[in-house]
Amino acid sequence: MALKNKGLLIVFSGPSGSGKDTVLGELKKRDINMKQSVSVTTRDIRDGEVDGVDYYFTDVQTFEKNIEEGYFLEYVKYGSNYYGTPKKRIEELIDGGSNVVLKIEVEGAGNVRRVFPDAVSVFIIPPSMEELEKRLKGRGTETEESFRNRLDIAKEELKRACEYDYIVVNDSVSACADRVCAVIEAETFKYTRMKALVDNMK
Repeated sequence: MALKNKGLLIVFSGPSGSGKDTVLGELKKRDINMKQSVSVTTRDIRDGEVDGVDYYFTDVQTFEKNIEEGYFLEYVKYGSNYYGTPKKRIEELIDGGSNVVLKIEVEGAGNVRRVFPDAVSVFIIPPSMEELEKRLKGRGTETEESFRNRLDIAKEELKRACEYDYIVVNDSVSACADRVCAVIEAETFKYTRMKALVDNMK
């Protein structure tokens, strides 16, 4: 009977405007072994969002109780709102052989890597800063102040790209998704992950 490898935890980050959600949407359309983790937040639900799909929405009191109980793999607080990653569900999926992708900001990504050092970290970047500015302006939802703030945050996040295992350029959604798939495949067949299968054949 063949041994079954555990799945990968894939940490997926990038500055606003890099196209993380669009690339993840493309990956979901493909027949690959990948599930996306759903985070918990205390912020209000927005129009078009679905509880349990986009986020699990909860209140501050429940979230802080969950912190005390060790419910989260990692959590951060932005302003007055908490964001956290449920630990048990991710562990269940990985133990069952599924690859789990966790879309998360750079601060939270650092926390995950400390707790889960085997995680594979991928940082998505646009082909140039000019393209990033174009994408942010193209949304048509940003004030000039908001645009400048997002741009400043993006520049700070890019400074931390060196903390990631892989840097993937999103110059084309399809090509970027191809590159992420190549990363996942390469990591799946690393010797450290295949060792148990090799040893079982000796």
